[in-house]
Amino acid sequence: MPDKRAHRGAHPEDREKFAPAYVPVLAQAVAELSWLRSRGYAEKASRTLVGDHYQLTDRQRSALMRCACADDARTGRLSSQVAAGQLQGERLALDGYNVLTSVEAALAGGALFLGRDMCLRDVASMHGSYRKVQETLPAVDLIGQTLARLGVAGALWYLDAPVSNSGRLKTILRQQAGVRQWDWQVEIVASPDHELMAEARIVATSDSVILDRCQRWFNLARQVIETCVPHAWVIDLSGRRAP
Repeated sequence: MPDKRAHRGAHPEDREKFAPAYVPVLAQAVAELSWLRSRGYAEKASRTLVGDHYQLTDRQRSALMRCACADDARTGRLSSQVAAGQLQGERLALDGYNVLTSVEAALAGGALFLGRDMCLRDVASMHGSYRKVQETLPAVDLIGQTLARLGVAGALWYLDAPVSNSGRLKTILRQQAGVRQWDWQVEIVASPDHELMAEARIVATSDSVILDRCQRWFNLARQVIETCVPHAWVIDLSGRRAP
């Protein structure tokens, strides 16, 4: 079935399934799955065990999976993270769809989840196809404005060749960059993960596979959302203690 969505917003059941009453349950589930991961338990069995114990729905399990991580993974990711103040004059390599869809979701009122590694992630899925939505151009502009404000010298966007409409998105990104006079390159590649893991430049992503293998990374989606989308629906499952 073709994707006909006009927005990257919330699923009809999200307001109920991610209501404040569920947040402590989900946070505890994230803590328990992270505990199991930290001790080497089988990933699939651990997810099933925790998800079944708390009787989580499919979308709640997706949030659980995205927010949990082993202690050593969390430590490694936080140690390789670059602060915003260190970006002056740098050139970033962007995990294009990963960053863009999170900002689109924030603008559209979709649920975003703060995980143990302090990354924001959504639970949207493109199913092999990307569709431009009403939030696409505003999201691109917010990303560009944030990079410019942080003094980033240029950006290389990686898009997935297997995802249909990557060519159209490449055109949108290049057109916006031309209008705004941003130094952007856009490459459509077979595996952005592979390219980003080998990048010498600072990487912008929240993809856990890339975060565990790249040299340096910047939490760009979270930076954009927290500074430019103050009304975003963010659910904190990080387990951090309140100040």
